[in-house]
Amino acid sequence: MNDFNNYPVEKIRNDFPVLSQDVNGKPLVYLDNGATTQKPVAVINRISEYYLKENSNVHRGVHHLSQVATGLYENARQYIANYINAEESSEIIFTRGTTEAINLLATALRPWVNAGDEIVVSVMEHHSNMVPWQQLCFERKAKLKVIPMDMEGNLDLDMLAKMLNPKTKLVAVTHISNVLGTVNPVKEIIDIAHNAGVPVLLDGAQGIAHEVVDVRELSADFYAFSGHKIYAPMGIGVLYGRKTWLRRLPPYQFGGEMIDQVSFERTTFNELPYKYEAGTPNVEGALGLEAALRYVSETGMENIVRHEEELLRLAEKGLEETDGMRIIGKANKKAAVLSFVVNGIHPYDLGTLLDQMGIAVRTGHHCAQPLMDYLGIPGTVRASFAMYNTKEDVNAFIKAVEKAVEMLR
Repeated sequence: MNDFNNYPVEKIRNDFPVLSQDVNGKPLVYLDNGATTQKPVAVINRISEYYLKENSNVHRGVHHLSQVATGLYENARQYIANYINAEESSEIIFTRGTTEAINLLATALRPWVNAGDEIVVSVMEHHSNMVPWQQLCFERKAKLKVIPMDMEGNLDLDMLAKMLNPKTKLVAVTHISNVLGTVNPVKEIIDIAHNAGVPVLLDGAQGIAHEVVDVRELSADFYAFSGHKIYAPMGIGVLYGRKTWLRRLPPYQFGGEMIDQVSFERTTFNELPYKYEAGTPNVEGALGLEAALRYVSETGMENIVRHEEELLRLAEKGLEETDGMRIIGKANKKAAVLSFVVNGIHPYDLGTLLDQMGIAVRTGHHCAQPLMDYLGIPGTVRASFAMYNTKEDVNAFIKAVEKAVEMLR
């Protein structure tokens, strides 16, 4: 199974045992990485080792295992901070994933949003980076404004600049669209917003998996991502926030760990990052996320991106020959996400037949229903690529699409 450019895909695939199985009598071709990625042995083993040898609740424990687990947990936080080039590890808040990270911020920003204020999102947002802001606007009698895009999937940044005013409290935009694959010019977006005095949240659920992320180079105020999109376990994620912001905002939840002093009369809260991490944390998830990022670093994100881009180009070229094919999302810069529709065929029907041929893709609106309405389509078939996918995967996918289309006509 040889791939291009000397990329070590065979070695990588051997690290992901789940890929070596048949589905419906066919070799599994897993192209649903935009929903979740598979996990390498290094991550699985790290979680097992924690429960076999190191399991204990973290912080405040005086016994040996608690101190060991605490050190491992905080070392993981530091590694993740280094990975995205945060200034301090205290700027890394552990959450259950991108969705909780964004909801944390929406809750914490509630006192800053008043009647008549505005929050700006884009038309291509995942529900997780639209509904929390919509509901906050409903509650606070603020206004949700939407950055439009062209039909290729490029945001209108001139319109963004015109939308910003002293009433704008936040710009919340995706780094990479989970539907279109658009890699948004987030540095330019942040510069435009900061010139108007507006902070920016980047939804990095897809960005963390397909781009080198440097929050200081971007000057990001907030960056949210999920571990399971980048080969780590489900149930662990991160909200990065600039410490100047995190110190100003109130806690998200109340309980153990996030307190400093408690009496029946009053409570004071812990320092960063702990004031945002109430309750027993997902220690194994944090260690699994560290292991996943170390695994990615060994290959190099730049190498992974080049590999995925070649797979994307190969897939797009192969699908162009299919009669009635329409690729959704042709932005100036794209990540390894390929959405498409075929005239006269419902995406669900196409996805069902692909599954019968061992091809795992996603169908539907991909938690981006307003975007589908904007494009005038009910949904798409989405193939999304990862570091372990191969040229052979793409060829099998193209042949399966051709066969399924022929069967459905």
